[in-house]
Amino acid sequence: MKEEDEKQEPTNIVKSGSKERPLIQNIHYFIKWTIISAAIGVLVGLVGSVFGHGVSFATKLWQKHYWTVYLMPAAGVIIVWLYQVGHEEKNRGTDLVLESVSAHKEIPIVTAPLIFVSSILSHMVSASAGREGAALQLGGALGNLTGKLIRLDERDRKIAIMCGMSACFSALFGTPLAAGVFSLEVVSIGVMYYAALVPCLFSSFIGAAIAGRLGLEAEHYEIGLVPGFDFQGAVLTVFLGMLCAVVGILLCMSMHKSVALYRKYFSGPYRRILAGSVIYIVLTLIFRDRLYNGGGLHLIEKCFEGERIPYYAFLVKILFTAAALGSGFKGGEIVPTLCVGATFGCAMAELLGLPTGLCTAVGMACLFVSVTNCPISTVFMAFELFGFEAMPFFSIGVAISFTLSGYYGLYHSQKFVYSKIRTEFIDRRSN
Repeated sequence: MKEEDEKQEPTNIVKSGSKERPLIQNIHYFIKWTIISAAIGVLVGLVGSVFGHGVSFATKLWQKHYWTVYLMPAAGVIIVWLYQVGHEEKNRGTDLVLESVSAHKEIPIVTAPLIFVSSILSHMVSASAGREGAALQLGGALGNLTGKLIRLDERDRKIAIMCGMSACFSALFGTPLAAGVFSLEVVSIGVMYYAALVPCLFSSFIGAAIAGRLGLEAEHYEIGLVPGFDFQGAVLTVFLGMLCAVVGILLCMSMHKSVALYRKYFSGPYRRILAGSVIYIVLTLIFRDRLYNGGGLHLIEKCFEGERIPYYAFLVKILFTAAALGSGFKGGEIVPTLCVGATFGCAMAELLGLPTGLCTAVGMACLFVSVTNCPISTVFMAFELFGFEAMPFFSIGVAISFTLSGYYGLYHSQKFVYSKIRTEFIDRRSN
């Protein structure tokens, strides 16, 4: 009888005081994070919408009044002063947000208002900067603040930070599926934070919905004719993905090298940003058409509309972006990256004999994955931006560009946990 009881004991109901059963834990997790992610999605969606409208206003301002570029020195001085007043002179931007998830770094709440104001100032003077990088910082800071206010422990606060990142990215770009997965994928390449999957997706879709209700339009592009995916199309897509990997490496190297050169030749943040302002103004005077000023959405639209642009446009856009962001202007690298990909893809369309819209879209996706190293969210983003019809082209191009871009990336704090080419643990940071 005693032996029978012992055999039956493991099947008995868990007694009070012992660990909860998995089903109870899962239900508790789901209810808890549904509430928290909804709160973060609403908060970040509202703030992100205001930020998005601010960036749109600033962009329209410089496009209507070209003289605003001459205000760059003044705007730069204000940006540096703001970061000094907030005691965040050494704030590492998006790298700090990534480290808050992977290396227990703290995101100061002052990061949110600083990146909010400084990004709008940068856009107002037509600096070649994006908004999604700023969104990651803004959303991460607000997610961290929410976690503190409701007294989440350190592990749960990391999920809250990722929720904020997803919600703000989605609110500004209108790609909730890609934004929800991007925050899980970008921190450690090879390992995804699946515990944050439901919260990040919930926050992302809520943030996008709020932004839509408040008048922020989701980005979407019509790519036009999509030919059948045959052997020739596959070979050309592989070739385009290979070239985009090279351009992505060039972009990453240019961004990192520009920061190093500014620090080498100009001591102090004021001197660096003033020097960057002068260089940027000179570049603007050289390239008078203003194609390369601002984030680059206007240039992306020209590519999809079939307008002829210089074949070297992608190189000039890299130069403008490195000159602005390397000196200390704020914003993000994502929109300029997409612009580089669009202009390069557009330039390659005639050479490859593929439709311009298709090459432009594939170029955007391939450049994005080559600098962020996030293939899953890149494919999702391509579907949300361009539709599903060109799925084989996106999938092949993204896979090739991701693999051949090596361990380069825009974010130094990004970790490669596993090798891209071997099934082995490497645990190294991006170049």
